Amino acid sequence: MAENMRLLLLIGGILPEKAPHEVIEALQSVSVHTGTGEQGGFQLSFAVSKRSMLTTTLLPMGYFDPGRRVVLATIIRGEQTVVMDGIITRQEIGPSDTPGASTLTITGLDMTAVFDMVHVEFTWPELPLFAQVDLICLKHAMYGIAPIAVPSVFNPVESVLRRNSVQSGTDLEYIRELASKAGHVFFVEPGPEIGTNIAYWGPEARFGLMQPALSVNMGAASNTESMSFAFDGLSATQYSIIEVEPHTGIGFPIPIPDVSLLRPPLAARPALKLKHQKIDFGANKTLPEGLLYGLAHSAKSSDAVSGQGKLDVLRYGHVLKARRLVGVRGAGTAYDGLYFVTKVTHEIKRGEYKQSFSLSRDGLVPLLEQVSA
Repeated sequence: MAENMRLLLLIGGILPEKAPHEVIEALQSVSVHTGTGEQGGFQLSFAVSKRSMLTTTLLPMGYFDPGRRVVLATIIRGEQTVVMDGIITRQEIGPSDTPGASTLTITGLDMTAVFDMVHVEFTWPELPLFAQVDLICLKHAMYGIAPIAVPSVFNPVESVLRRNSVQSGTDLEYIRELASKAGHVFFVEPGPEIGTNIAYWGPEARFGLMQPALSVNMGAASNTESMSFAFDGLSATQYSIIEVEPHTGIGFPIPIPDVSLLRPPLAARPALKLKHQKIDFGANKTLPEGLLYGLAHSAKSSDAVSGQGKLDVLRYGHVLKARRLVGVRGAGTAYDGLYFVTKVTHEIKRGEYKQSFSLSRDGLVPLLEQVSA
């Protein structure tokens, strides 16, 4: 690795340990991806041979078996960032007659994988949705998982008090079902310390501290290799639900509230919602549940402006994180300003650390005249 960058690799059971020197030396590349609405994952590629410790000892003894825990952290300019904490799900060996061409590839998922291992049949008592999420996360606390569960904007009191919830599936499936009801998201994020994780269940948080700005078309001040932007006029949709008056049987549309109730706007000129769509949320749901269900749909489709790009982490000086805010400079008045980072892919090789990223926001023209450098 470069002198101003270090990579830490830990592999083991519930409490992983630093990988042996032979494993670090054999490591050729690391790929990690994280993003909204999807499970994060990783892939490690090792150079192996018939006589290497990895093939003669570690593979036979189960060191890289599925289910083993892997933690990856980088140290850039003295700042440590945990970029992945997950579980091995697959191993592949590629023998070759060409010297140095044999490879071992290890693939895995982030800590949401431990929520998706066991099918559960359980009737939950009359508890708020966020309390159910807290209790489920406690089952996986041995992995250093601490829950942050946020109550719903519209608290569906009727549904909580009048009937129990039935779980028929894995913990991950059930938590995602609850998130859909509440208009929330669920993910497990590694860190801030090695061996710890935050399990977040709540509205997609588009506020908080900004990451250092991404600069493009600014000469020596540019810190990205490329960036491009697009405005899709058909992305923003106005949703409504149909509420049926029980006495007359007449249905009337109820527009879904603006998603700024869950996420503050990032642009001064939000995109006009050209499309209108009715949401069929089922006859058994209450009006609060229907509004929450509609908010979840509205939040996912409201971002008309998107961006993509690549950067060299050693030049940027920081590790860009998904599910955070970041500023953009140099793209012009329409596209400068704050964005939400929706996806990040880390590509790490010896002496090299690159990231590709995706951004999104609700419209054009920045709310703030300046963003943090």
